Amino acid sequence: MLTALSIRDVVLIERLDLGFGPGLTVLTGETGAGKSILLDSLGLALGARAEQGLVRAGCEQASVAAVFAPPADHPAVALLAEQGIQAEEEIVLRRIIGRDGRSRAFANDAPVGVGLLRRLGGLLVEVQGQHDQMGLADPAGHAALLDAFGVPAALREQVAADHRAWREAAAALAAAEAALAAAQRDQDWLRHATEELSALAPEPGEEERLAGERQDLQQAERRAEAIAAALAELTPRDRRSASPGAALRAASRALHRLTGADGAGPAGPALAALEQAETALIEAETLLARLAHDSAPDPRLLERTEERLFALRAAARKHTVAVVELPELLAGLRARLAALETGEAESAALHRAAAAARAAYLTTCAALTEARREAAGRLDRAVARELPPLKLERARFVTALERLEEGAWGPQGADAVRFLIATNPGQEPGPLGRVASGGELSRLLLALKVVLAGNARAPTMVFDEVDAGIGGATAAAVGERLARLAARVQVLLVTHSPQVAARGAAHLRVAKHAGRGRAETRVEALDGTERREEIARMLAGERITESARAAAADLLGAA
Repeated sequence: MLTALSIRDVVLIERLDLGFGPGLTVLTGETGAGKSILLDSLGLALGARAEQGLVRAGCEQASVAAVFAPPADHPAVALLAEQGIQAEEEIVLRRIIGRDGRSRAFANDAPVGVGLLRRLGGLLVEVQGQHDQMGLADPAGHAALLDAFGVPAALREQVAADHRAWREAAAALAAAEAALAAAQRDQDWLRHATEELSALAPEPGEEERLAGERQDLQQAERRAEAIAAALAELTPRDRRSASPGAALRAASRALHRLTGADGAGPAGPALAALEQAETALIEAETLLARLAHDSAPDPRLLERTEERLFALRAAARKHTVAVVELPELLAGLRARLAALETGEAESAALHRAAAAARAAYLTTCAALTEARREAAGRLDRAVARELPPLKLERARFVTALERLEEGAWGPQGADAVRFLIATNPGQEPGPLGRVASGGELSRLLLALKVVLAGNARAPTMVFDEVDAGIGGATAAAVGERLARLAARVQVLLVTHSPQVAARGAAHLRVAKHAGRGRAETRVEALDGTERREEIARMLAGERITESARAAAADLLGAA
């Protein structure tokens, strides 16, 4: 429900704050007073097109804010939640228009696109103007309206579920057939690639392991080369050269001549040092020989490791994948081969499943069509009862069902639903907007709204002069139906009919005032005597008579 509307600097409105309650609120006033400005302002908050001409003269920007109090389960609350915007108790839609015509939109103070604002507005308010027929006149929504009127929800849900199952089965069949066709086209290559990779037998993590082993083996080679070089330094390069050990022994023998048997004498320390060096050299040679034996690499092992690693990398390059992906690739190729071998049997099974799912969908579609035909008859009869008092007694309303082509079948069934109207006897029913005049269409849609009020999608409805061009008993009938509609949803109505205005639960008068060299639109809430005077003015014109006041009192009393 719309609870408040705040307008700043829109055309003739400088500052206006309005509150709204449930039921029927009527807006009256002389032509040109600014009633359309109110509706245009509300339209801005609902995402209508912004124009720079809406900004009040002398102002840099205009703004409108509409406050709604929807139930917690209303679709607008869910839509805001999808956008990450909280809507605890109220939804505030705000629009700011600059002098250059550019606008900004907000929902609960969060910046949003105008598209989202328009979607929210469509969920919260339905606007019905005599020359701007939307909503019920749009064939795209007729099936949903008929279903909401009289088709069991469980049946609609079953049709949607069966359609989803059919589409999934059809998709599985299409995927299997495509895979089978691709496998058959590539059969020779597939077998060759599978055999080649199977022979290679790549293992998960093998590249990393082989690279590590290769690095270890290469390091072992370098260690062996270093040890061999060290041993070579301890070995004479030719027979004429003495080894370091032989040189140490020769030096020791020479010093022995200078010392006694007990090693005493000036050369004793040098002799002892030479003997220690000889012992250390022998130990070093022994250790190096042992290390050379233990570290000797197997050249064939390094060769085999590199061959395996290079073979894996070559296969990966050939198939344009990483080496780590080769096992998965092989599994995929084997699966495609298996699919090729079992594909025909699988395809036949999927064909049967898709056909069964289609048959189940068509069965529930047939039940849905029958339920729609029954609901259409009840809807046509209900609307027909509303037409004579609205001076549409010659009109005939028809809910038409038409079978859709298979490509257009969907979760809503296989029917196209259209609301048609014939305004004269013998005339073939046609689309609402093409056959009926503006006034006829407004009254027809009012009758439809009254019948469908229990299934209204928007909690607020706005009517702009739905009573144009009628009076007397017809206007009274329009007012009575608007009051009935307002018992189910909030209704805002711009009217020039006193019979309709008298039905309002709240009455707002729109008037234009001149002051400070410019005109300004103001809105007053009327009650009691003021309201009687306004309805008397609508009856009598500028000069209000006592008989007009009495007639106004009668209308208010009858309402």
